[in-house]
Amino acid sequence: MKIALLGYGKMGKTIERLAKERGHSISHKITADIEITDLSDADVAIDFSVPTAAFNNIKTCFQNKLPVVSGTTGWLDKYEHAVKLCEAENAAFLYASNFSVGVNLFFELNEKLAKMMDHFQNYSVGIEEIHHLQKLDAPSGTAISLAQQIIGNSRKKGWQLDHAEENEIPITAKREDNVPGTHTVSYNSEIDSIEIKHTAHSREGFALGAIIAAEWIVNKKGVFSMRDVLQDLT
Repeated sequence: MKIALLGYGKMGKTIERLAKERGHSISHKITADIEITDLSDADVAIDFSVPTAAFNNIKTCFQNKLPVVSGTTGWLDKYEHAVKLCEAENAAFLYASNFSVGVNLFFELNEKLAKMMDHFQNYSVGIEEIHHLQKLDAPSGTAISLAQQIIGNSRKKGWQLDHAEENEIPITAKREDNVPGTHTVSYNSEIDSIEIKHTAHSREGFALGAIIAAEWIVNKKGVFSMRDVLQDLT
């Protein structure tokens, strides 16, 4: 499989190394204008660029009939537009706020816990995320996904960064040196506290998940999520 890497930072370099270990090759390492690049010899694109470039990268892949897997966060105000473009171009698109298999298992736990805790209104819920100093967006896409899951399975109506109203979920975002990603969902009452937590020890889990998703999406058409990938693998 020939992979076009859209964004060649730390994550792109990790994907390159792991992809080669799995027998794949890298056809492109793109950090500039994707629109002037010939993508015809690539089988799939993996986008870990920056928020300002992600939508244009994804759109260009659709126009070139190139399946694209994106893990870039901070651009999701254009996500629905991307979905419509994908459908119009009969292309293939998979976005995930986090490709780690462990995080996606964590998502499953989060949904189940939210449904259970909605029956116990004496608990207040909050989310904390910690990432490295180079992360550009806050809160993280993973934290937003966790909040949206809770909203979809409880009486909460929204989320806010730091300070939230009673019917909203507060998200705390911290930036520290050399932290790949830690997410904690906590439920607190006067009596006790309940927490679920995922701690990434390196970028490799994210990179490997993106490669697995890229392997899966080749020759498919439509809009997918990591849940689709994991359902096929389990």
